[in-house]
Amino acid sequence: MQTLRSPLALLPGILLSAGVAALALAGAWAERAWLGEVWVEGLVLAILLGAAFSALARRHPAFGAGIDFCARTVLEVAIVLLGASISVAALGEAGLGLVGGIVGVVCVSLAAGYAIGRALGLSPRLATLVACGNSICGNSAIAAAAPVIHAESRDVAASLSFTAFLSILAVLLLPVLYALFGMSAVQSGVFAGLTVYAVPQVLAAAAPAGAVGIQVGTLVKLVRVLMLGPVIFLLGLVYGRRSGSHPSFAQMVPWFILGFLAMMGLRSLDAIPAAVLPAMDHAAGLLTIVAMAALGLTVDIRAVMKSGSRVVAAALLSLGFLGAVSYALIRLLGLV
Repeated sequence: MQTLRSPLALLPGILLSAGVAALALAGAWAERAWLGEVWVEGLVLAILLGAAFSALARRHPAFGAGIDFCARTVLEVAIVLLGASISVAALGEAGLGLVGGIVGVVCVSLAAGYAIGRALGLSPRLATLVACGNSICGNSAIAAAAPVIHAESRDVAASLSFTAFLSILAVLLLPVLYALFGMSAVQSGVFAGLTVYAVPQVLAAAAPAGAVGIQVGTLVKLVRVLMLGPVIFLLGLVYGRRSGSHPSFAQMVPWFILGFLAMMGLRSLDAIPAAVLPAMDHAAGLLTIVAMAALGLTVDIRAVMKSGSRVVAAALLSLGFLGAVSYALIRLLGLV
């Protein structure tokens, strides 16, 4: 219905997401004022507060459209703006070895994730969705792959149910792993970029490593997300051959990835005034916190528990495998 897409229908959910984000920013400010530094970043606080609200309060349906808008569209706009913070030259500095390693990690993780899912008794389509979500970019990969492989709605719901929960878990646990394995800022950024689902969540996970960790994590995540196009294209060829259909360009390459690349290109050509860049970066940060609050509001612990132990086990084992392979790549390349 068109009314669901009107600004008035979106307003309650947007206001709720913005309110949770404001509380998160206030919490981060209080940490700095009282403790001298921020121990839990605003992005993480936004996710935790959103999830807590979702768990403790029964959310009215009127909030749904606006929350979904913030968790998806606002998130995608933030990602586009993030493109202005990275140039092609910076991407080139990552080196062919790292880029090739990222591609290899995604491919190995996809194969292992599918094999784990099938070994646990998941259907081929559900195993594919879980593998894509873990290996590339969570909800976006699942949403892009679902129509291409003709997944049933129950499989999509089951695979999506664990994504928000695991993304929060990864953001919270990664700083502990950095300290446990003695990772440097560069190593932490690479590890976050290889294992965390979405670009904004990479920012939250890499934040404890500082500006270097955030920049490296964003670069690594960009290469990883770019794998979505080839993977969806190949899935379309495999499943399309069975049904006679073919994926659209929009399904293979999401619009925000094109926007990110366009912004990166403009930055590389010095087409964006230097005076505007700080404002764009600030806007991206605020929009990201609102999106993370909305993401937290979408978490339903009960739904995660009902999604089935085999799906949860497949997701956890796949994510664990991805973490192990990512750490092995860091050691293999000798990153310091």
